[in-house]
Amino acid sequence: MRERVACGVWRVACGVWRVACGVPVVDASRSQAPLDMEGALTARGRVGIQDFVLLEETSEAAFLSNLRKRFSRDLIYTYIGTLLVSVNPYKQLDVYSHALMDVYKGVNFFELPPHIYALADNAYHTMLTELNNHFILISGESGAGKTEASKKILQYYAVSCPSTSLLHSVRDKILMSNPVLEAFGNAKTLKNDNSSRFGKYMDIQFDSQGDAVGGHVLNYLLEKSRVVHQNHGERNFHIFYQLLEGGEEQLLHRLGLERGGQRYAYLRQVRELRGIRHKLADKVTRRTLERGDFRLLHYAGEVTYCVVGEDLRATQR
Repeated sequence: MRERVACGVWRVACGVWRVACGVPVVDASRSQAPLDMEGALTARGRVGIQDFVLLEETSEAAFLSNLRKRFSRDLIYTYIGTLLVSVNPYKQLDVYSHALMDVYKGVNFFELPPHIYALADNAYHTMLTELNNHFILISGESGAGKTEASKKILQYYAVSCPSTSLLHSVRDKILMSNPVLEAFGNAKTLKNDNSSRFGKYMDIQFDSQGDAVGGHVLNYLLEKSRVVHQNHGERNFHIFYQLLEGGEEQLLHRLGLERGGQRYAYLRQVRELRGIRHKLADKVTRRTLERGDFRLLHYAGEVTYCVVGEDLRATQR
């Protein structure tokens, strides 16, 4: 990716594919501020080794043992040289904040404990130094935390890059796209209640001074078949449930829809799940919904086809 976008303009791109997280980050020799994730635990026997390359035994068993040891201490990030391994903790951890972003801002690559912020910062400053494009590839199993990792990278750039009105505009548009893309492209699977069912490529463009000058989000490989069929225990895309259970009465009336997903064939293939809030993601999602035509999908779902003699006829379910 050495192609120049425009005169004096380069970019950091973040690609999120359908598969936990790969990229470079850090060591813990210097501490400008206390880091809760690593704390005072420095003994290898208790917290493991921060870089798998330093393991004395290079085997799968040693790898998993070190990973398990760190995970038990809520240390979800570990290096493999210039790669970052991330394990989804499936709980909230106090390892993300503006204060921590400031700690990682501008430090040498391996100076601090492994973290997604170090990866983002390294890509940004290397881009400015080498004046070429840099690509962050995030891959892993479903539910590994790929989408959240991409969000953390965007949030880091939004806070740490030079603050300009254009940056705020680029940041807001890209961050605002996440709820919309998740509403229309995410669904519950057996492993993940918010699984991305599409690929996403995010591109942020910077000038030679490091100021953001543009960006775009590209989505592809949407699992379209999920609209009409879901495997046992899985659900349709979030947007249908959000619309029917969280949409305003006036909106539903205008679209000719009735509240409750169990009324529609495409949504009643799985029983209702408790504890999931079906509200529209934000004003952007609602404005998108107002463009409508979702009722056509639901109405189409109520139609079956049968052959009578030589004629193909449609009947309502």
